Amino acid sequence: MKLGAFSISLAVKDIHKSKAFYEKLGFTYKGGNIDQNWIVLKNEHAVIGLFQGMFEDNIITFNPGWDGNAQELEEFDDVRAIQNQLSKMGIELTTIADENTTGPAHITLTDPDGNNILIDQHR
Repeated sequence: MKLGAFSISLAVKDIHKSKAFYEKLGFTYKGGNIDQNWIVLKNEHAVIGLFQGMFEDNIITFNPGWDGNAQELEEFDDVRAIQNQLSKMGIELTTIADENTTGPAHITLTDPDGNNILIDQHR
């Protein structure tokens, strides 16, 4: 199962303070819009998203179809195929993708320790 690019999405209280903190750790701006309270930062292969007021908990994020630079991959596992594999393994999904569609879609699940996981396909 190919989950695609990995990042962590952090629920932050003050996006400007968080951005300044992570920049001191060597992260640089990769994308997003700070005026909309979300940005993506990168340090080598590490990618973090900072999100203020969008969700309560941190989220482990995977993006099928993208590499670590948000560049499209030629081959990837569609989120609906991933959904089917997970369901067959008995993993409960909290959000499912419509299997009658193609293109962008997402699914969510929670690991045994309560960590939220988002598999978010943008293409």
